[in-house]
Amino acid sequence: MNELTGGHTVQSFNDELSHLSQLVLKQGALGRAQLQRAVQTLKDENPRAAGQVIDRDREMNDLDVAADEEVIRIIAKRQPVAKDLRDVMVVHKAISDLERVGDEARKVANLTIHFFDVDKNPPNGQLLRDIFKMADYADGMLEKALNALETQDLQLALDVIEEDDNLYEEFRAALRRISTFLMEDARCVGHVVDIVLALRALERIGGHAKNIGGYVIYLVTGKDVRHESLEVIRSEIFAASSSN
Repeated sequence: MNELTGGHTVQSFNDELSHLSQLVLKQGALGRAQLQRAVQTLKDENPRAAGQVIDRDREMNDLDVAADEEVIRIIAKRQPVAKDLRDVMVVHKAISDLERVGDEARKVANLTIHFFDVDKNPPNGQLLRDIFKMADYADGMLEKALNALETQDLQLALDVIEEDDNLYEEFRAALRRISTFLMEDARCVGHVVDIVLALRALERIGGHAKNIGGYVIYLVTGKDVRHESLEVIRSEIFAASSSN
């Protein structure tokens, strides 16, 4: 049993929640691995390894389906309310975000195949540097978000939400740098378009990590902060911390 499921007076229900939490943690570990492998294929210029990343995305989809079925079964059988229902729904939402992380990682792997298998004129390595930088940042956010979910750490969840703004600024800075390359050599326009799509995929991974951070706050406080400002979120966390 971990902090994600907490304790419950009905042991069988607690076991079901624990199994559900293990699904989300497994999905998270796989999502991070997919992202890391996809970026590595781009660094190594290895389209064959990129194909393996794409094939492995089926595992992410299978876990997503398994979690959906588990959530439906638990709700139908247990009819949870209050905190129990939040436990189930938060895990369900997190699984959905993590499945999309896998989709975004697959886009990076597809880029490797496009550049180093299909394209006979791969891009200058300098054009790819921002992908590697943003991938490291997004992966770090994802790691923190999963740790926050497992431990119900409000401060860690807040850190992830705050870091999403930094990732977006990195995205904008990367676009400016790439536009400079484009102005110097218009022949790289095709590569620039593909790289921008990859950068956007990485920015979305950060967004999914931010979503998970918000789910943690909802799980602990009961407050939905998805559309709230950072100031409101900080005040909710302060109030929850003060009441403990």
